[in-house]
Amino acid sequence: MNLKVKMNHKKIQRIMKKYGLFCKIRRRNPYKMIAKKTAEHRVCENVLNREFNTSTPYQFFSTDITYIFYNSRLAYLSVVKDIATGEVVSWKLSESLEMGIVLDTLQNLKDTVGFNIKDILIHSDQGVHYTNPKYIHEVSELGMIQSMSRKGNCIDNAPIESFFGHFKDEVDYKCVKTFEELLLLINQYMKYYNYERKQWELKKMTPVTYRNHLLALR
Repeated sequence: MNLKVKMNHKKIQRIMKKYGLFCKIRRRNPYKMIAKKTAEHRVCENVLNREFNTSTPYQFFSTDITYIFYNSRLAYLSVVKDIATGEVVSWKLSESLEMGIVLDTLQNLKDTVGFNIKDILIHSDQGVHYTNPKYIHEVSELGMIQSMSRKGNCIDNAPIESFFGHFKDEVDYKCVKTFEELLLLINQYMKYYNYERKQWELKKMTPVTYRNHLLALR
C-alpha cells in the first residue's frame, strides 16, 4: 500500500538525524571545498632571485616565521629584515599562528620604519601565510612588490634564515618562564642587534650605522 504521509520539515530533520540519513543533492563535497579553499591561495614569482648583494637600503626585504620553544610552551616570531643592511625593520611575537602574526608584522613595518614603503620588494617562502589572499591584499595595499622562494628551496630566502640562526645561538630564551618575559627578551635583542651588534660583512658597523652610511653615500 502506497501511503502519502504529511509531516513537518522539522520532524523529517529529526528522523534523518536519528538514523544518520543524508540528502545526496544537498550534501557538500568536502574535497571540493578543500580544493576551492586551496585555489584561493596564490604563489608569486621569485622576483628577488637571490639578489642578496644589494647596497641600497629599503629596496629588498626578507621575511619569515620561526618557532620558539620555552618553558614547555611554544611561541612564534615573525621578522622582516632589510637585505642590504641586515637591519630588522619589523617583528611580531605571538602565541598563535593565525594570520594576525604576519598582518601585524606588516602593520608594524608601516608604523615604525618611518618612510614610504611603496615599491619595496618583500620576499618570503611559499608558506600558507604568505600565499593567503589577506596577506597578498595587504602587501598590494601598501604598494609593495611580493616575491616568493621556489618550493622547497630555503636558500632562496637565505638572509632571514641566517638571522634566525644567529638569534637562536645568541638568545637564551629557554630560561624564560612567561610569554611576557620572552617578549621583553626579544625586544632587547632586536635593539642590541640593530644598534650594538657590529658585523664583519657590514664593514664592522651595526645594521643601523651601516644603513646611515649607505644613505649618506647616495
